[in-house]
Amino acid sequence: QAADLSKPIDKRIYKGTQPTCHDFNHLTATAESVSLLVGFSAGQVQLIDPIKKETSKLFNEERLIDKSRVTCVKWVPGSESLFLVAHSSGNMYLYNVEHTCGTTAPHYQLLKQGESFAVHTCKSKSTRNPLLKWTVGEGALNEFAFSPDGKFLACVSQDGFLRVFNFDSVELHGTMKSYFGGLLCVCWSPDGKYIVTGGEDDLVTVWSFVDCRVIARGHGHKSWVSVVAFDPYTTSVEESDPMEFSGSDEDFQDLHFGRDRANSTQSRLSKRNSTDSRPVSVTYRFGSVGQDTQLCLWDLTEDILFPHQPLSRARTHTNVMNATSPPAGSGGTNPGSNGNSITTPGNSVPPPLPRSNSLPHSAVSNAGSKSSVMDGAIASGVSKFATLSLHDRKERHHEKDHKRNHSMGHISSKSSDKLNLVTKTKTDPAKTLGTPLCPRMEDVPLLEPLICKKIAHERLTVLIFLEDCIVTACQEGFICTWARPGKV
Repeated sequence: QAADLSKPIDKRIYKGTQPTCHDFNHLTATAESVSLLVGFSAGQVQLIDPIKKETSKLFNEERLIDKSRVTCVKWVPGSESLFLVAHSSGNMYLYNVEHTCGTTAPHYQLLKQGESFAVHTCKSKSTRNPLLKWTVGEGALNEFAFSPDGKFLACVSQDGFLRVFNFDSVELHGTMKSYFGGLLCVCWSPDGKYIVTGGEDDLVTVWSFVDCRVIARGHGHKSWVSVVAFDPYTTSVEESDPMEFSGSDEDFQDLHFGRDRANSTQSRLSKRNSTDSRPVSVTYRFGSVGQDTQLCLWDLTEDILFPHQPLSRARTHTNVMNATSPPAGSGGTNPGSNGNSITTPGNSVPPPLPRSNSLPHSAVSNAGSKSSVMDGAIASGVSKFATLSLHDRKERHHEKDHKRNHSMGHISSKSSDKLNLVTKTKTDPAKTLGTPLCPRMEDVPLLEPLICKKIAHERLTVLIFLEDCIVTACQEGFICTWARPGKV
């Protein structure tokens, strides 16, 4: 039975501070009781039970721990009492609901330090919150997400970096840099092998957890990407060796929504090396919503995940898209068969695409829609803006804000100089562009969205995949549920 959305089970009105984020504890939730954490714009975190109508605790009440906006709050997977809170100060704090916050500002002692991060413990006679303080990157820490097995933590920051940590040992596992601007959102694939981020470069970026590298970018949004999420119900992995993975779609659902931290399917999946046994058929479906009011759905298929053997060496060179195309003898892929639509020399005409198509295709159509000029067109269209000189960028760097008309949706090979107006972060982008941290646009496959649809009048802020529907919400306050297509 669907929830009656006209009658909320609990309603609270706050004055002077606004709720910014929340998280339910799925481990302890019952029909009679649920633990809900709510973060606020002034830095506090409240623990409430909307079913019992109880307000049990307020953390950081005096704002002695952090005065900045709470950007993300999450229960630690598998724990009934531990939760993690990120702030726009760039700090994260680990709390225990059983402990108090103390009446004085906490004193910290360095526990571990690494590249662009430090972790401190709280010094006090009796145990108090916060248990740990993480300082990560420069600028706001916009979002974090725990891996499905709860062992790793992916953080995205305003400095444009994705940083992935081993949560228990506090070790940095890997990093990635946005094409430009801050990263705003992050999510894990249901098997924990891939991380997708979205941000101020209007792109979704797919990063391999095992190989610690960018494996694809997706271009469909015309403004900042606010939420990315995998769809565990349409993501499927079929093993060539049935002994290695005996799971099914139900296991993926358990991974995403289940309560057991050490899920057996997850451990089997994580043991499988990315190069040893290649699955027969892999499709990861994920979605993204943005400030352009659009919902995009993407498919991550095996031609992106496992490029063809003879050509996989060529991928490390700076050659363009044909690194991901099949060998010439196979006559090209069918552009309509999946969301990637990479034109190959075997196709005579590029497929027709909506206005928000990705750069290679707009470059091709400018150059006169013959696939024989594919390489030249992409080289001129894509690499032109990927190799902007730093000198140009400094001279024309007057506008701070990201303007919609400077977003990538409007770049053709003619207007590529508009990218000079991007916001500069403290890390010099010229030093990371073209390195494994941030490959050039032409060095990784560019995904096309399966669909890209305007679904709201205001910026979209929520995207959740449920078994029978997709939930979205926007800044106007509308929550929409979208029915999944009927099973054929």
